Amino acid sequence: MRKILVCSVIVFAFQSCIPLRIAPDIDTYKISKGKKFKRGLPKRQMFIFEDSKQAGEFYEFVNAKYKLGDVDVYDDIPFQIGGLDYFFAFYEIDIPDKSVNFLPVLFEQAFNATLNIEDENSAEPVELRKDNFYIAIEVYSDFEKDCLSSEALSKESVLNYLSTLRQEYLTTNNYNELVFKN
Repeated sequence: MRKILVCSVIVFAFQSCIPLRIAPDIDTYKISKGKKFKRGLPKRQMFIFEDSKQAGEFYEFVNAKYKLGDVDVYDDIPFQIGGLDYFFAFYEIDIPDKSVNFLPVLFEQAFNATLNIEDENSAEPVELRKDNFYIAIEVYSDFEKDCLSSEALSKESVLNYLSTLRQEYLTTNNYNELVFKN
């Protein structure tokens, strides 16, 4: 009986981190309603991908690529596909993974029980947090309010453009190179 108790305590201790929130894992990109992905985003469909770079890097990338001069970098960024004008807006999003680690509490309980100490336990569960960053992009035009919706006529061409933009962002380290590419 004692072996079973010791084994179950050990198994519980190794699995004592209880996840409270798990951020989504996106391989390339995901199309989702903004409000469904994270509260506070618009209700439009959004092109969402994981951002492996530092905060503000996408801002610098867009500012350099579209030569915006730090003016209206987050909203109404113009681009063209097949001679038609489109606009996009982007949002930098942080969704943390949160879990609670009960190992310090369990360790102190076991330690006090082993030494027959009847002190109050001062250990508290530890909240662990790992930040995950995403870029969410919405696209619209003068003739379509949501170019990524399933009914949008331009959805495929816009998705191709955004996929190329994403790949260019993730592979470019020096944004001054963009001036020479365009």
